[in-house]
Amino acid sequence: MTQGQILEPDQLQPSSPSALPPIASLDGVDPPESDIMCRPGFGSTGRCISVLVNHLKVSFESPDVTFYQYTAKITSEDCRPIESKSFRVKIIDELFKKHSHELKVKLFAFDGNENVYTVGPLSQKISDFTLILEESIGLSADNSSEPTKKSKHSLAPKLFKVEFNYCHEIPVQPVALTSEGHNTCDTRDALRVLNTILRQQAIKKGFLSVRQSFFQDDSRNCFEVDKGLIGLRGLDSSFHMTSAGLSLNLDVAMTLILKPGPVLDFLLANQNVLEPRYIDWVKAKRMLKNLRIKTSHTNRVYKIIGLSDKPCYQQSFPLKMEEDKDSNEEQFWETTVFEYFLKHRGVVLTYSKYMPCLDVGKPNKPIYLPIEICSLISLQRYRKQLSPTQKITLLERTKLKPHDRMKALTDAVKNNQYESDPLLVACGISVEKQFMQIAGRVLEPPKLKFGRSQDCMPEDGRWTFKNKQFMMPVNIKCWAIVNFSSNCDTSYLSRELINCGRSKGMDIERPYALVEENQQMRKASPLARVDAMFEKLQDKLPDQPEFILCVLPERKTSNLYGPWKMRSLSTFGLVTQCVCPVKITERYLTNVLLKINSKLGGINSLLAIEEPSYVPHVKDIPTMILGMDVSHGSPGGSDPSIAAVVGSMSWPLISRYRAVVRAQSPRTEIIDSLFKPQENGKDTGIMRKLLKDFYKTSDGQKPKQIIVFRDGVSNSQFSQVLDVELEQIKQGCFHYLAYLGLGEEDIPKFTVIVAQKRHHTRLFKVGADGNVPPGTVVDTEVVHPRNYDFYMCAHGGMIGTLRPVHYHVLLDEIGFSPDELQNFIHALSYVYQRSTHATSVVAPISYAHHAARQVGQFVKHEELPENCGENNGFTTTGSIPVPELPSLHKNVRKTMFFC
Repeated sequence: MTQGQILEPDQLQPSSPSALPPIASLDGVDPPESDIMCRPGFGSTGRCISVLVNHLKVSFESPDVTFYQYTAKITSEDCRPIESKSFRVKIIDELFKKHSHELKVKLFAFDGNENVYTVGPLSQKISDFTLILEESIGLSADNSSEPTKKSKHSLAPKLFKVEFNYCHEIPVQPVALTSEGHNTCDTRDALRVLNTILRQQAIKKGFLSVRQSFFQDDSRNCFEVDKGLIGLRGLDSSFHMTSAGLSLNLDVAMTLILKPGPVLDFLLANQNVLEPRYIDWVKAKRMLKNLRIKTSHTNRVYKIIGLSDKPCYQQSFPLKMEEDKDSNEEQFWETTVFEYFLKHRGVVLTYSKYMPCLDVGKPNKPIYLPIEICSLISLQRYRKQLSPTQKITLLERTKLKPHDRMKALTDAVKNNQYESDPLLVACGISVEKQFMQIAGRVLEPPKLKFGRSQDCMPEDGRWTFKNKQFMMPVNIKCWAIVNFSSNCDTSYLSRELINCGRSKGMDIERPYALVEENQQMRKASPLARVDAMFEKLQDKLPDQPEFILCVLPERKTSNLYGPWKMRSLSTFGLVTQCVCPVKITERYLTNVLLKINSKLGGINSLLAIEEPSYVPHVKDIPTMILGMDVSHGSPGGSDPSIAAVVGSMSWPLISRYRAVVRAQSPRTEIIDSLFKPQENGKDTGIMRKLLKDFYKTSDGQKPKQIIVFRDGVSNSQFSQVLDVELEQIKQGCFHYLAYLGLGEEDIPKFTVIVAQKRHHTRLFKVGADGNVPPGTVVDTEVVHPRNYDFYMCAHGGMIGTLRPVHYHVLLDEIGFSPDELQNFIHALSYVYQRSTHATSVVAPISYAHHAARQVGQFVKHEELPENCGENNGFTTTGSIPVPELPSLHKNVRKTMFFC
């Protein structure tokens, strides 16, 4: 087995960059926006059903109301801006109470940032006000009730300045007109105001607000997660324009909060230790920073900025002495926090005497509180990355059956009295009490083909390989098993895998080696354990194996997975499959073999319309299908975002793909490496590699049509998908076709479709429990009033409520009819080679997601392989340097390694 080399540069000689039309810039000037296509019609195929949808119809009685938008600049007396969102809300509320006569407005909505919306204009377009508030300044330098560097008595009133600047008027009438069928009105501003009203209503009730999701401090909505974290259920509510008019979308929401209570209890739970002496105070300091606590002796709230350097009984501070009538100078004497609370507060500290104190002051004016008297307040949102175990627990606990979800939403409609909100009343808005019942259709599932000319019609979105063989099984002669787990009998596993493979048409020889991890390596770092295993493997194998089965000690949470994939895919060029068998059954082994067969070039099943090809618009015209997704690192982290694009191969098949993966700036969604012309005239972009493979595997055919499926972008980024990403794809096609000696007339036609899973629309059966049937599609009433979109539940589900995928068709030069496109998308949910059930989203997007996730594991380790490319392992996106991903080994880069 030999070490891999850096991928060889593309040997094709491209045309000069000067011959290419200019590409839309990602830096500086925004490219011109492309128009999103209008709806060409509605689908009609499939069995008609009625479904309930979690939208409430909204009507208008006073459509002539106009809101006036102002920006509010809020500063302190010394002209420093007020950063706290909650305090900004408090200031604006008090201002409108105390100055309502001067403002001549009583009804307003404030978004907590800078936008104020009023019913009726203020007295002047530019208005300045001052407001005096007794700010609860916590443990500040001016408060003698706690140990500080300098102490004075009382809470001094503070002066704040508020400056209103008029922006423009926002009439509600466009919403009413659109509800009446006028599709030319721009309703975005009016909807923003209405949704701000919902947020303000929740905040006034003391709810935690996360965008349009609101959470009440109610123990009945809480559940334990892990390490001092609590899951909290709430309600997401937002107004939407639909083809049936204005609607209010309600859904169950979930967030994570810190468990309120004594700080010490939280630290013990968070670090999973039983006694305070085992607490890691460095970790504790990071965890506690910026959290809010309440003291038991004053019942006041403060924000933690850090910990003291010394324990409570040693940490000293200067305390002001009583005033001496004979002296005008202030005098101080040093005391410890422990002594202060004992002598001046009458608080006898016990367990916190030998612990650090919480610092709730300012960087240059520390104020110390003993941990013993501090408790975390409720509704503090947890924003950091979850561990794999926490993710699994959270996922399992947040699944609600359709009946339970609908009951929770029905109760929310009763409890939220929208008709009593004065701002909504002023707009004449009336919200119905019953959820909308609309028309849907259930599409027929596509027939599947297996080996030995067998076929199958899926039932409830599922099928089985029992008594069936793979369509194109592969044979495996040289392979091995490596075992990082002491609980797995690898001999038994190999025998059962060979027997199951034989029944599926795969001829698998006995493994050449069964390699067990050395016991002494179990406490080493994950990367060191993986490297040691590869060294043992190299000693036992005479040649490069076709495949390696890797047994991991934990399922879904193993920290060995990333290093193992990095070494196998990048360094050694090995196809591997990771397993963690709890119970070895035929069903389990079949699922493992599905992935192995696909990774090694086999095909498990095909659509019956693929061979021979009867796919509309694809069978006669060379068509390439792209799936695009971007995976992001943890919130607040510096890991680069990982962009993955998969492209179909072997036209006219639509079941075979390869992937190209690149790193880009953290939290950047728009892909910037689809086309990357170099100074020497070469193109190193993603599209060139995919086009080259399509050309080679499709008998020298170039794609005349390209269907792009894009995942993960919001509605506000649709224009960027067309103006930036699609433009890059076109440039990549033009560049490659120029090499082939073809002209601009050979540029493919494009269809661009965005798939959204992060939305809050849910579909329910009418008069029955359970989810809607697989294949359910809705393209009326709750869809966009103008644009081309629809909802589809291609998959089935027995646990939780299904989330339909919201498909948006941005461009369709190919010319699909609504029925053709919906059935084509439905069929693409059945070509996923990893499983025996329809996927929620089309297979190309699922593959792109898996490719980004696997390769994204590479950047999570400090030590990277040597084949990181040029530029010292870094590339530049705009002005931000991004670590360049290790290259995939040439042995695996064209495989479906992501299966």
